[in-house]
Amino acid sequence: MLETIRNTIDKVLSAVCCFIFAAMVVIGTYQIVTRYVFNSPSTISEELLTYAFTWMSLLVSAYVFGKRDHMRVAFLADKLTGTPKKLLDAGIECLTVIVSAIVFFYGGMTIMALTMSQKTASLGISMGTVYTVVPITGALICIYGVLNIIDIMNGVDRRKMREAKE
Repeated sequence: MLETIRNTIDKVLSAVCCFIFAAMVVIGTYQIVTRYVFNSPSTISEELLTYAFTWMSLLVSAYVFGKRDHMRVAFLADKLTGTPKKLLDAGIECLTVIVSAIVFFYGGMTIMALTMSQKTASLGISMGTVYTVVPITGALICIYGVLNIIDIMNGVDRRKMREAKE
């Protein structure tokens, strides 16, 4: 059941990120053509690229947390084994969930609510809409964090599983 949830989130998130990246390539190409061929830069495409890059960066960071592939200082963690390692890894995941819940989810919901009446310069959409990615990312990191804690406590090491596949 939990593996199905993780796999579903992984697939949806990777598909969304791929779509955003493809859209960025098309929009970037359009921007280059309008700027250098027609000498008429498009402010709309520039703004779209900025927001698309932000969305993709945040969503990919959630995906990386789900894979437990994020950067980490491992000099202590790699020296531990057994229960102490499990407790340290679970503790780190708990801290990640707490920070994500407070900063990304709660903070993102707050900033989203505060900026719903503000409009973007070129697109004319609500800034609150643009900021929806922040609480979405927070929720995803929290979900992945809980799934990672369950994996850790059950002795599942996703990093070793990936290395074995390669």
